[in-house]
Amino acid sequence: MDFSISEKSRQLRDQVRAFMKEHIYPIEDEIFNFTHDPKNLWVPPPQIEVLKQKAKAMGLWNLFLPHEYHEYSPGLTNLEYAPLSEEMGRVHWASEIFNCSAPDTGNMEVLARYGTPEHKKRWLEPLLNGEIRSSYLMTEPQVASSDATNVETSIVRDGNEYVINGRKWWSSCVFDPRNKIYILMGKTDPNASRHVQQSMVLVPAGTPGFEIVRPLRVMNDLHSPHGHGEVRLTNVRVPVENLLLGEGRGFEIAQGRLGPGRIHHCMRLIGAAQRALDIMCHRVESRVAFGKKLSDQSSIRQDIAKSRCEIQQARLLTLWAADRLDKEGNKSAKDAIAMIKVTVPLMCQTVADRAMQSHGGMGVCQDTPLPEIFSYARSIRLADGPDEVHMSQLGKLTIQQTLAG
Repeated sequence: MDFSISEKSRQLRDQVRAFMKEHIYPIEDEIFNFTHDPKNLWVPPPQIEVLKQKAKAMGLWNLFLPHEYHEYSPGLTNLEYAPLSEEMGRVHWASEIFNCSAPDTGNMEVLARYGTPEHKKRWLEPLLNGEIRSSYLMTEPQVASSDATNVETSIVRDGNEYVINGRKWWSSCVFDPRNKIYILMGKTDPNASRHVQQSMVLVPAGTPGFEIVRPLRVMNDLHSPHGHGEVRLTNVRVPVENLLLGEGRGFEIAQGRLGPGRIHHCMRLIGAAQRALDIMCHRVESRVAFGKKLSDQSSIRQDIAKSRCEIQQARLLTLWAADRLDKEGNKSAKDAIAMIKVTVPLMCQTVADRAMQSHGGMGVCQDTPLPEIFSYARSIRLADGPDEVHMSQLGKLTIQQTLAG
């Protein structure tokens, strides 16, 4: 297996790295203070739009879109995109600067793959241009949404419209004032077989009956300006043309969307973990306790050594999964994607925890990005399917593959 970086990917990675160094790292504190000021709740920092235009002008734009959509992007494979995403992952909001942030990335892929020409004109093109943002509404508070077939929100046809009723939560980006479109998963036929009950429909922001009930905090952080909301849909009406692909195709679309999304999260988490380790190394070399530098303490060196091993193991596993996704497609690579989804977030959480511990009290306050890295990793152990679901499916698949010889 050859996971060496292509020349195209190397050049773009170096450009992203240089952009981060010049434009993003210097304003991290500024952005943090802006987004955590109550006066600025749900207000995008003005620097974001300025930096987006700089990145776009340099061609560092829509880097996540796979090669079959080369008219919208540089046309990278997943393997080529991995090192770029890792660089972006070092700062939790950086991917937005390159128009590569969730949930927009998954939503753009859904619209590109399954949208009609009208959907693409109205929603995909503005998303590709970074002019609007979007949400993906699948998870529900009343049911265990780790099993997507549990979704209860109803989508009922009434003449030339669909009427939607239900509740959703962890609806990322619903508070962002730039958000103009929601992709919602619900049931069009609860009596059909289990995996063809669901459908996906486009709900424009501002549609009557769509109510944001409350924001949900992640480890007590609102994640302004995009946020995560609990929403209620009461007799929300949309044209039948807003249905994606057809009735009963929702689960199929969801599986296609979540595969690349999971691998993107893991790519970013590797960058976040590497940054945590880098911060830790600088910290322990500069602090003295009990007569010697922390970096001379055996336990600290062991933590650093274990962290480096774990990051590299996760990086190689993710590159292998990306290569499988490129060569075999989402369905065939589902075992590889399950492996990284189980392994990488926990690895990042563990590395961030070690780095926080090495900082003492500073490790849990706003003076470093470590708490944000830890929180991000911990939340991704639930997002896009909890660890337990992926392990159950991977265990079942492993048994089947073994018995098949």
